[in-house]
Amino acid sequence: MTAELLILLIVIVTALAFDFTNGFHDTANAMATSIATGALRPRVAVALSAVLNLIGAFLSVAVAATVAKGIVQLDAVSGQALLIIVFAGLVGGILWNLLTWLFGLPSSSSHALFGGLIGASIAALGWGGVIWASGSDGVLTKIVLPAILAPIVAALVAAIGTWGVYRITRGVDQDKTTAGFRWGQIGSASLVSLAHGTNDAQKTMGVIFLALVAHGSLTKNDDMPLWVMAACAVAIAAGTYLGGWRIIRTLGKGLVEIDSPQGLAAESSSAAIILTSAHFGLPLSTTQTATGSILGSGLGKRAEVRWNVMGRMAVAWLLTLPLAGLAGAICWVIAHVIGGLAGVLVVFAILIALSVLIYLRSRRDPVDTGNVNEWPADTPDPAGDSRVTANPAERVTPVPVNGAVNGNPPAPENEPDRADSRGAESTGDRPRRSATTAPPTGISSGRTTRRG
Repeated sequence: MTAELLILLIVIVTALAFDFTNGFHDTANAMATSIATGALRPRVAVALSAVLNLIGAFLSVAVAATVAKGIVQLDAVSGQALLIIVFAGLVGGILWNLLTWLFGLPSSSSHALFGGLIGASIAALGWGGVIWASGSDGVLTKIVLPAILAPIVAALVAAIGTWGVYRITRGVDQDKTTAGFRWGQIGSASLVSLAHGTNDAQKTMGVIFLALVAHGSLTKNDDMPLWVMAACAVAIAAGTYLGGWRIIRTLGKGLVEIDSPQGLAAESSSAAIILTSAHFGLPLSTTQTATGSILGSGLGKRAEVRWNVMGRMAVAWLLTLPLAGLAGAICWVIAHVIGGLAGVLVVFAILIALSVLIYLRSRRDPVDTGNVNEWPADTPDPAGDSRVTANPAERVTPVPVNGAVNGNPPAPENEPDRADSRGAESTGDRPRRSATTAPPTGISSGRTTRRG
């Protein structure tokens, strides 16, 4: 086995690893709202999303062609040099994905990949090594412009859709509305998952295609091999099933309190925009699209939007391309200075070490199916409770304290409980937890708050 072939294999493995991180990083795009409203159980949601991501990966290769031929000047580099550029770019993208996942920030996996590739290309070839603009192609046209427009258009469409939904269902019994829209959410979330597979899995296909061209196994005019499509589909589906719970919590509970009609409007808007972009070969950020849709659903309902959370997301979006590019450039410099296969192996070892460190750090504050619907600590519920979840069945029963409940004196032995249909809302008090009781994963407020 030659050194160049071994480098090619490492690049392919790293590309599939990026595809895997893309899957769990972007699960929230499709399923955060359905999980938050209770339309789907968390594990059912990620399993459904994984299957549809797998199917969606086979529907088109238009985005893959953009990634393979529209970023790096292929006439300026080839062979092992191009393989190392692709490898360094992938490492930069993976590290940014893992870092933003650790902080629960729904940043763009697509832009992390593009940033890594752009940074590595600039480090290796200078500014002329990147296709910035070439007619309808190039970084500015295919990546930067959609990044600016996608969240704005998604927010506008979702806001109009949400407003329309609530207008149409005025006067309809709320229980019936909620039940009906939860069923609708299953369909709309499935469509987003299908669209995500169609758009995002192709990006990794394009990178592997680029590596195969660099190795000489393919020419840039060849068709996408079926085995590349299948491998990328399986990798993104496996990552999706893992579930990026930290980011799901941010999108589902941290930005806007979502009801089922909002969720349906947001998911439908995201699916329509993502599928349209995939048709035209635009490698759109599904994260920015989904976030814009969720934001728009809150505006359309006139619900509270947590702008501090939105601000952190926006900062992450702005930093993704440059910082992932910086990481890609540093990785390329390390590999280039050491040289050849040894340089690639050193960078690969650095990637593994940093990935393990990030994972171990995440275990200090784990987020999983048990607490994914809890409010993040820094985004308190408007009613004052930071542990609200979407499932009313998980409310905490008031705990007696010194013979009293919620500070009220105990009822006489022969006197029936006076709690009426309003529950704890009749007293305005909140339940307390005993010191020995583990923090609940459900709603800890004894009252039901209607928002909007």
